[in-house]
Amino acid sequence: MVFIFVKNLYMFLNMSGIDFNNILASIIIALILFFVIGIAGNYLIKLDHDEDQVTAYNIEIPEGSDEAKAKTSVDSKIAEIIAPMLASASLEKGEKIFKKCASCHNNEKGSKSKIGPNLWDIINRPKASIIGFAYSKALADYGGKWTLEELNNFLHKPKNFIEGTKMNYVGLKNIEDRANLLLWLREYSDNPVPLPQ
Repeated sequence: MVFIFVKNLYMFLNMSGIDFNNILASIIIALILFFVIGIAGNYLIKLDHDEDQVTAYNIEIPEGSDEAKAKTSVDSKIAEIIAPMLASASLEKGEKIFKKCASCHNNEKGSKSKIGPNLWDIINRPKASIIGFAYSKALADYGGKWTLEELNNFLHKPKNFIEGTKMNYVGLKNIEDRANLLLWLREYSDNPVPLPQ
């Protein structure tokens, strides 16, 4: 290994003047080309490092009143009113929609809760009332009953309606789907609540 290094060093030092000059000229030409290309590139792109230069459009957004902000926040939690839709809802379609729910919920009387609580007699039942089920603090603190409208709003966007709920479902965006499901769930009770007039 040392022998090869010494041999190469000897050959480099004994190189003819023409070979050395060619190598040196190549290095100098490469540096000049690099410098010229850099200047030409800056000229073509025109890099101005002007800090005051505006590179985007300003869009003025008027500040709304606190009342308007509060109304928007409440409106985003409320879905369309469900009562008028229940008159034309379908039990058959509701049963099909419940198949999505069945992976987490039972609906038969006396059956155990799964990941989610049992939905038997859910309509007008107090929220967070199944004994032994670990509800989220947000749902337990929310209070009230699961009326048709409360269920409608919850099913629309659960995490928006009750922030902090453990229900990991994005929601039913279609109001007809929610009406069909609620009509079907209404049947699973000893005394189904009357439909709104």
